[in-house]
Amino acid sequence: MNESFFARDAVAVAIDLLGARLLVEGVGGPIVETEAYRQDDEASHSFRGQTAANAAMFGAPGLAYVYRSYGLHWCLNFVCERGSAVLVRALEPTHGLEQMMARRGVKEPRKICAGPGNLCKALAVTGGMNGLSVLEAPFSLEPAPATPAVVSGVRIGISKAAERPWRFAVAGSRYLSRPI
Repeated sequence: MNESFFARDAVAVAIDLLGARLLVEGVGGPIVETEAYRQDDEASHSFRGQTAANAAMFGAPGLAYVYRSYGLHWCLNFVCERGSAVLVRALEPTHGLEQMMARRGVKEPRKICAGPGNLCKALAVTGGMNGLSVLEAPFSLEPAPATPAVVSGVRIGISKAAERPWRFAVAGSRYLSRPI
């Protein structure tokens, strides 16, 4: 993957990221669930323009936009076109399973990276990674070996523009944050 992969509409990137292998310092697995956010989207952090908190969303495609959700959990996004990003909601834990289980305090593989906060805790993603390129260490991102079957539904945990079907998942995956 390269910067041009991300320099596209967030909806297209969100779909194309499914099945891609995301590792952070060698820990992670295939992405199984994403959500798209565009700048003209009321639910997007960039909707009202650039601020110090969301500046990474206005940076180069392929940057990490990491923010705290409700002051508790880190959430990892990949910057696409200016002001847009894809939230990584879940992955199938395949690399560094023991590390992820220890970080999360759970033994059930299905629950380790189900949900953006859980995923970040399992991968040790923190706010210090905000603005880093996801195309360089500590990240490793490889394209999906095959195009998975994709399902879509409404986004989760937002109050504005929640009806948009911009939540995408690998069909039949048991590692999703919630079924679609």
